[in-house]
Amino acid sequence: MSVLIVPGLHDSEPAHWQSRWAADIDQAERVQQQNWHRPDLESWLDALHRHVLRRPGAVLVGHSLGATLIAHLAARFPELPIGGALLAAPADPELRVSKVHGIASFGPLPDVPFQFPAIVVASRTDPYMAIERARIIANMWDAAFVDLGDAGHINVASGHGGWAEGLRLLDQLLWRRSAGREHQVARTGAVSRLH
Repeated sequence: MSVLIVPGLHDSEPAHWQSRWAADIDQAERVQQQNWHRPDLESWLDALHRHVLRRPGAVLVGHSLGATLIAHLAARFPELPIGGALLAAPADPELRVSKVHGIASFGPLPDVPFQFPAIVVASRTDPYMAIERARIIANMWDAAFVDLGDAGHINVASGHGGWAEGLRLLDQLLWRRSAGREHQVARTGAVSRLH
């Protein structure tokens, strides 16, 4: 099953769980942005859109601004073949701290329900998204919500290097994606659709 890793501002360093997953998961590909340090919604959206078109049905794994980017993609292109999304510590572009880091162009957050299964994972001590706000956006996006408690920004600094719990959540999405395809095949008899 195809997985697209979608980092946020400044990319994810080698010890970050996204970098580890990109190296360890078969069929995983990391989305590359032209400029990781100057986020621009339109250029970042274009890059992610191209990756998804090359990997239809992929499960997207976003962290921070990467998670916010996935929400914009889902709102702008609802017909895109996305298999699911794991959104860890989405960044709120409307917070004052976000404006300091130049990500205000990613606001406002989309309020369109996703057309694919998704899980929003949030922390009570994330400087880029209040837990109450994360719960509201998960509801708006029609996504499952996971409260990690005191987990900072769910990154290396907060002790989430490998992030085993995140891998379990990803496995849930991959299983749901696989089960959905098997159900479709059983219903239509189109065995050739399975790759």
